[in-house]
Amino acid sequence: MRMKRIHFLAAELYCYSYDNYEAHLGVNARFDRLMPETTALLERAEKEGWADERIAEESDLKPEDIPKWRKRFREALAIVDAESPAALFLEAVRDSVKFAVEEGLNDEKSINNLVGQICYRTADLSRVLRQNDEPLWKYSEELRSRADDIQDIDHKFNFDE
Repeated sequence: MRMKRIHFLAAELYCYSYDNYEAHLGVNARFDRLMPETTALLERAEKEGWADERIAEESDLKPEDIPKWRKRFREALAIVDAESPAALFLEAVRDSVKFAVEEGLNDEKSINNLVGQICYRTADLSRVLRQNDEPLWKYSEELRSRADDIQDIDHKFNFDE
């Protein structure tokens, strides 16, 4: 089954890689119906400006968790609705890095976890490119141009010392 926008949003919202989410389509009602329904409800609530109470009434979400669901939905929306696959990738990596910093990026384990998340984000980019039948090289310039704001950092590697 081909993934639709709602599936990509649900994958982001529920923290699944795109390949993993796709593998469950057509074989698991949770992925086919339940997660997309909640995702669609959150999108409608966002567009129509629903109060948290209304979301709680129309879903199985706990009222005290709704602010977190709203935040996560907005983050998912920024990733999935990015202007290009490169922008999607960059937004997704930024989201992963922000989460890692908030959780405490301060030891080997947390660094390895972040590296793993970036690998998953790279696989997600691959999934999007495959679905769009596009090569990665098409976005090489866009990906590299995002580094312009850090190009003034002096990276001196003196290996003769």
